[in-house]
Amino acid sequence: MAETEQITVATTSAGPGGTGEPGETVNLPVVELLTGRGFITGKSGSGKSNTASVIAEKLLDNGFGLLIVDIDGEYYGLKEEYEILHVGGDEECDIQVTDDHAGKIASLALEQNVPIILDISSFLDEEEAETLLTEVAKQLFAKAKKQKQPFLMLVEECHEWMPEKGSMGEVGKMLIKIGKRGRKHGLGIVGISQRPADVKKDYITQCDWLVWHRLTWNNDTKVVGRILDNKYADAVEDLDDGEAFMMNDWAEQVSRVQFHRKQTFDAGATPGLDDFERPELKSVSDDLVSELETISDEQQETEDRIKELREELDKKNSRIAELEAELQDARDLSRMAEQFTEAMLDQAEDYNPGRTEQEKMRRQRERFTDQQASDSDADADSEADANGPRNEQPPEPDETADATSGGGFGDAFSAFAEDGAAMNGGSASGSADANGSSPDIEPESDISSADAEPASNGHAENGAVATNGASPDNSAAAVPANGQAETDTAAADDEDLRAAIAEAVEAEQSDGATEAAEDETSSDADSPAVYADLRADIEELDRKTCRMLAYYREQGPGTPLNAHFSAGGSGDRTGAYARNRELRLRGLVEHVGRGKYDTRLAALVQEESDRRLDDDEAESVVSRLESAFLDGDSE
Repeated sequence: MAETEQITVATTSAGPGGTGEPGETVNLPVVELLTGRGFITGKSGSGKSNTASVIAEKLLDNGFGLLIVDIDGEYYGLKEEYEILHVGGDEECDIQVTDDHAGKIASLALEQNVPIILDISSFLDEEEAETLLTEVAKQLFAKAKKQKQPFLMLVEECHEWMPEKGSMGEVGKMLIKIGKRGRKHGLGIVGISQRPADVKKDYITQCDWLVWHRLTWNNDTKVVGRILDNKYADAVEDLDDGEAFMMNDWAEQVSRVQFHRKQTFDAGATPGLDDFERPELKSVSDDLVSELETISDEQQETEDRIKELREELDKKNSRIAELEAELQDARDLSRMAEQFTEAMLDQAEDYNPGRTEQEKMRRQRERFTDQQASDSDADADSEADANGPRNEQPPEPDETADATSGGGFGDAFSAFAEDGAAMNGGSASGSADANGSSPDIEPESDISSADAEPASNGHAENGAVATNGASPDNSAAAVPANGQAETDTAAADDEDLRAAIAEAVEAEQSDGATEAAEDETSSDADSPAVYADLRADIEELDRKTCRMLAYYREQGPGTPLNAHFSAGGSGDRTGAYARNRELRLRGLVEHVGRGKYDTRLAALVQEESDRRLDDDEAESVVSRLESAFLDGDSE
């Protein structure tokens, strides 16, 4: 490093506010420049960037280190004469960097005295650029505390990072910290801006040296008047390009100066009609780039590895989704198989009272037929001896059994057949005495008695006739002489019997329905008031919506499409989500994440009951409510 104590950057100029003779050399002390706080301002085109470049060139000529924060990509022209490391976000730079390179950039700048242009003009993401600048500033401040080496940091458009109004980000806070505390560590800073009114006054008032190029906006000239004097506020509007008022602590005076023109390629000049020729730029040492490339390679490897892991994760997630779908299909098939099996078992094992009683009567009829056959043979022989041949025959037992078998109404018929009660005015044996009462005589004994004893008046031509018109004890023996009358009587008895059976069955069913209603009423009466309201709400749902609710209750969290398919839907997404929305609006289900829903009946019961039920009571109500949708009867 050179032992130069001062650098020449300008000459004095004539005009209002000037002091001394025009053309005198203007020098800046290197130590004050490197470790102090400076501010260069002026409107666009007034020469402020040229002044910063001149100072940078003079420091580079003497081997001093610096870092330039380039906002607009106008400092790469320094590479025409100097070996300076150009880092940033595009291919124009020596190497593309991120915030991961911040530590290495600070190490090259302070430990190896490598001049650096930090070009953030090519970052499309402002947040990414701000993060990079923040990390570099932090690393410079941290390393400067250990190095104790003079080093200058130039920051273009500092009003974007240190605004007078509005909130200040991490970059601005770090730059303010360097301005306040960096001097004791040897770290200096120079802020460059075209709008001094927009720069934080806490920074400007702490600066050791200030350069004011041409300013025309009223707010900006007022700042000049407050810091310098009103006479300078008026004169600053008439300054030529490159001309400025310079104030510093070491001279304790304001000078009107004309800064030198920069010697390197002016990349920030406004394009004209002349052909643009970019000069040949110097390249930095391959060793410097390789150190940063190592970080980039490591970062790229990390990114590639992250990409691979994400791809593997996506594949695994896809496989998990496929397996979940297959599992759900298997569950659906299993449930359908169980339902089919239960239906078949119910059909095979269902209790049929008519069929059961009909089988019972069939066996009774067979026993009755066998008994009647043996009795009839004996009675026929006895009657043939006493009265001669008979024309009448008793009714066939098969007809009686068929008429009274109930055609499936076994319970009703059993009540009449087993108790021997009279049906439609008849007796169990089919006869009545003179007063309409029914004798309590077994059918077999009646038949034998009637056939064995002739009538008391001796008239047995067409059957036994009771004295004074009274019926004999055995109506089975009192057979009408006319066969047609016998048929009509049997038909009438058959119709009366069927009517009585139907009436008994209807009464039995009515009693069962009444009992069920009483049970339901009693059960509802014992339930909390919220049960009836929620049950009525559920019963308003159509069948598929109820079955979707049943799916969530049985299977737990699931998607509307799976629930709709399980409920018999066709897989229509619109229909599935429409029904699911109705359940959600009624509070019966809730979203539990990842597109899945689950029942919230217990929570709904608690809400409707104002939290007056404990968990067991709430679960009891929920179990009761399940009958409204698990049986699938709701329409």
